[in-house]
Amino acid sequence: MRSILKPVFLAALLMHAGVAIAQEATDESADAETPEADNSLELGEPVGPQPGEPYVRETYGDWALRCIKAPEGQRDACNLYQLLINDAGVAVAEFNFFRLPQGNRAVAGANVVVPLETLLTQQLTVSVDGVNPRRYPFTFCNAAGCVARIGFTPEDIDAFKRGASATLRLVPAAAPTEEVILTLSLTGFTAGYDASSTTGNQ
Repeated sequence: MRSILKPVFLAALLMHAGVAIAQEATDESADAETPEADNSLELGEPVGPQPGEPYVRETYGDWALRCIKAPEGQRDACNLYQLLINDAGVAVAEFNFFRLPQGNRAVAGANVVVPLETLLTQQLTVSVDGVNPRRYPFTFCNAAGCVARIGFTPEDIDAFKRGASATLRLVPAAAPTEEVILTLSLTGFTAGYDASSTTGNQ
């Protein structure tokens, strides 16, 4: 009798253990579904720029199309940007090019940022392919540098589109007899200009 009951007892014990394990698993699943367990779940982060954040949408040759993410349903404002580097590989100036609404004599403009150590009275000289240079005053200086806000006519834009490069001339305040010549590449300018948006709030 004992030899018969032993296997039956073991089978019953194993069955009971299986039920207990299944019950514990069910209890754990139920616990995981309770609101208290939500604190351990990852909800994720939004992918891509959010409204008000800057981002680079595209590059056109040596130009970057930099945009500000607009609220849903509105168009992002985008400008052309190029960082100007000297012969030693040091970043010296920034050229931020933007389009303007129609109806103005200037159809586009640029904010050119140069170092604070620039001799402001010498102003900023810009020429395309070494011809027809024009001089522009500096408007203001802040912690980022000194800024020249310059405008471009349709004829100027045509020259930019046809040209290979433009040069920017500035004079260091510490060496007023010297000059710094920076090259602004026009590779990709036409495609980038056509892709940039019109804005009057630069």
